[in-house]
Amino acid sequence: MKMKLDRGILIIADCDGMQLNIIKSWNKMKWNRSRQWLEGPCTGELLNRLAGLVKLPPTIEEQRQHMNRIAGAVDQERMKEDPEPLYKYPVKFPLFKHQVRGANMALITFGLIEPPEITQKEKAP
Repeated sequence: MKMKLDRGILIIADCDGMQLNIIKSWNKMKWNRSRQWLEGPCTGELLNRLAGLVKLPPTIEEQRQHMNRIAGAVDQERMKEDPEPLYKYPVKFPLFKHQVRGANMALITFGLIEPPEITQKEKAP
């Protein structure tokens, strides 16, 4: 199986029949008949499913780990009881807790700041 990541689109070619049927059953990728390959948007869920099916190339595995770090940091921010602003937001009045949470999650999601490291205490349920 060959994989390529091109401007946010994951392309998979030369996979066997069983792999093709499994990937198509996820409804995350479409078959490109003219080029004879599968293509679809590169999402964390798709990369995690593919990692369970085959060994990913190093660059795509690195992208998967980066997406998982971002998702973990967003989840960590969502669950904070008293969130602190990750940036000095240009507003006149103090923000409510849910506004700080939302603004922090947006900054992390869009890559405007690096996601903070997840501590062991916050990893445990």
